[in-house]
Formats: sequence, C-alpha cells, structure tokens
Amino acid sequence: MLDFNFTTSPILETERLILRQTNLGDAQGMFAMRSSAEVMQYIPVPLATELKEAEDYINSLQERMENKECVNWTITLKENGEMIGTIGFYRMKLQHYRTETGYMLLPQYYGKGYASEAVQRLVEYGFDDFGFHSIEAIIYPDNVGSQRVLEKCGFVREAYFKENEFHNGKFVDTAVYSIVAG
Repeated sequence: MLDFNFTTSPILETERLILRQTNLGDAQGMFAMRSSAEVMQYIPVPLATELKEAEDYINSLQERMENKECVNWTITLKENGEMIGTIGFYRMKLQHYRTETGYMLLPQYYGKGYASEAVQRLVEYGFDDFGFHSIEAIIYPDNVGSQRVLEKCGFVREAYFKENEFHNGKFVDTAVYSIVAG
C-alpha cells in the first residue's frame, strides 16, 4: 500500500507555473473561484458567498492532507507568483495505488494551456514520485474544455454514468477519464 508522510505539498514546477502548498493567503483567490458560477458550473458544490467559506475550505484541505485523504496545490504563474487556480489529488485510494485529480482555474486563464501544463506535471509527479498506478478525473460530459485537457494529457474515457449526480436542480451524467502508469 502507498504511504506518504508530509504535511505540506512539495513544490512542483513547469515551464510557466509553480504548484505550491495552498495556504490561507490564497483565500481571496479561492473565494474568487468558488463564488464564480462560470468556474463552479461543473463542480457539484454550492457557490461560496463569503470569504470565510474559502478559508474554511483551505483549512479542510490541510486537515484532509494530514489524514492522508488528499494533497492540494495552488497553481501560480512563475513570472509573478499570481494565483491562477488549484489542482490536487483527491479521493486517494492508497491501497489500490489510485487517485482522482481535480483542478480549477480562474476564467481569465482559460484557453492558455495552463490547465494542461499543471495536469501533466501532476501526472508525472503522481506516477514517478508518489507511486500511483492510475489517476482518474471525473467530469461532466459537456465540460469540453476539461475533456480536452485530459485527452491532451493522455487520459482516456473509462466510464460514463447516466444521471448519477444531482447538481443545480437536475440530474447530470458524469464521465470518468483515467491514465495508467507506464
């Protein structure tokens, strides 16, 4: 079974990005994402309405990391340190060497290749350093942008579930994409 013993996320770098530990200094950026209907349209949680919700969420990420349930990073621009999104491993199944990845960006950074760059780096870290055998992502099928990111990073659609989640007053389908090490 996989194991990890860190209470801070290791810093990961790409050509244009630094992925670093999420902290309370990121609360304003987290609130901007989690209160945006555009960002949250494919994430089945209620929109944040106050900054404290973002702070509580960041604190919960730290607790979940200490309990070996997730690892989270803030995505920042290498050139100026500006927060543009978050990414992480969630719903880790350490006994099966499998995890789920999830990510979100502020809308002004859509379509610039940042999500693909961050996902690719996280996949490399997950396989090469963490030791996962497979990584999955669960998306809504109409989230074409995320589908393209995943396919660009080598993920393939593994499953499709009809109306298995209730979001924004209606049942929605989900698709599971995955990538296997090696």
